[in-house]
Amino acid sequence: MTESTTDAISIREGVVIGRAGDRPLLGDVYLPSDDAKARPAIVVVHGGGWRKGSRTSVKGFGVLLSQAGFVCLCVDYRLIGEALWPAQIEDIKCAVRFLKANQDELGVDPDRIGVNGDSAGGHLALMAGVTSDFEGAGGHEEFSSDVKAVSSMYGPSTIQGGSAASLIGEHASQENRDAASPLAYDLKNFPPCLLMHGVEDQGVPLTETTDFYQKLMQSNRIAELHLFAGEGHAFDRQSSTKEKMVDIADPSSVCGETVIELIRWFFSKYL
Repeated sequence: MTESTTDAISIREGVVIGRAGDRPLLGDVYLPSDDAKARPAIVVVHGGGWRKGSRTSVKGFGVLLSQAGFVCLCVDYRLIGEALWPAQIEDIKCAVRFLKANQDELGVDPDRIGVNGDSAGGHLALMAGVTSDFEGAGGHEEFSSDVKAVSSMYGPSTIQGGSAASLIGEHASQENRDAASPLAYDLKNFPPCLLMHGVEDQGVPLTETTDFYQKLMQSNRIAELHLFAGEGHAFDRQSSTKEKMVDIADPSSVCGETVIELIRWFFSKYL
């Protein structure tokens, strides 16, 4: 583990937060500079189609949200090249439990923990809100993995077809596909939820978010839906030159500042 400090935050990189199968599960912890003892916390989950990506790809979320007063844990999880479903959600649930197990050291209020994810990470964030199954054996099992609020950015809410084959195996039953699909669950107890999606998304259809939002409304849940006209997949990472994808904290990110402010405002309200 390495630790660094700026005027606003401190960062602990490579923290062992549990076990991912037979290896350590790592995360980066972003701590606000204040000495508060019961701060809200956010587990930040990266995207990448469950095939690629790492905790470093969501560093901007950790930096900007910790500067806003949240303890942030940007976490790795087992990708499908290493293990199929449900290893991914087991690792995210372990990350939630880690924050609760280390609440005193990190200054975290265990009753004020949320999850934010983009794309495949958005799917995992939604799954963290719908089920108490898939706990795994990564550690800290004496603590609950329940979360108080969820933010999903263009995350799949159904695992069918090609995505099901890559995540849970091509021969998975419909029952197993449904068990990995947030939309298939009873949402009557789903926590407050923030949903964002680009209208022109070609990677994850817009209906993956709007159908989930509609079911939340039918279940009388608290939810916010923000649609970005003319934007495609991962719009928060699009640079002003449109030549490359950038970290959300990069000044050239067209929508980054807006997205972070929406997330900050949402979690400030519901955590």
